[in-house]
Amino acid sequence: MLRKTDELKDRVEARRHELMAKLDELKADTRKEAADTRDKIKGWLDELTEYTKDGWDKLTDSAADKINRWLDKKN
Repeated sequence: MLRKTDELKDRVEARRHELMAKLDELKADTRKEAADTRDKIKGWLDELTEYTKDGWDKLTDSAADKINRWLDKKN
């Protein structure tokens, strides 16, 4: 049986993959809107990195709540 942390990690990894793919798509786009979107995505990824900096094995309830909110607002 999957633990809650494992399920959360799977959801995060799927979303991170989507965001990284979007960044790759936007690399060649020189429009200001594309640059703004790239900056926004990079900020979201930085935010996620901060929440998971201690690793998944040491994930606190507070960090898990922040990650769930992060996932909710990125969908």
